[in-house]
Amino acid sequence: MPCGAPNLPAQRLILFDGICVLCSRGYRFVTARDPERRYRFVAIQSDEGRALASANNIDPDNPSTFILIGDGRTYTRSDAALRILASLPWWRWVAVLRFIPERWRDAAYDIIARNRYRWFGKRDTCLMPDPSRVTLR
Repeated sequence: MPCGAPNLPAQRLILFDGICVLCSRGYRFVTARDPERRYRFVAIQSDEGRALASANNIDPDNPSTFILIGDGRTYTRSDAALRILASLPWWRWVAVLRFIPERWRDAAYDIIARNRYRWFGKRDTCLMPDPSRVTLR
């Protein structure tokens, strides 16, 4: 089964922008705090990532968000970020932020997403996740 198959309910997959410095830092942040290795990662710039992004109406050449696939659902923007953070040890407290109306959270998310290359930088090459973090169990 190809990496990133959304029909694996026990699998949590994060599709991220591999050339975005902020997104790459997010990848490192999550992998360092995910001792159970519940998350798998696919860069949008990979073949699997491009297909998955397109299937979710995200332009793989100009992604405006990342994707979390888990629990039989697909999440984007602030919802994805808060779900990921709230699942990590010592970060469960961020679940309270889901009480903020989604449109407000997404408005803040969109400002950061639009400016992420300018504020945080852009890598010359795509960060490809550790193969052990990509392979489906």
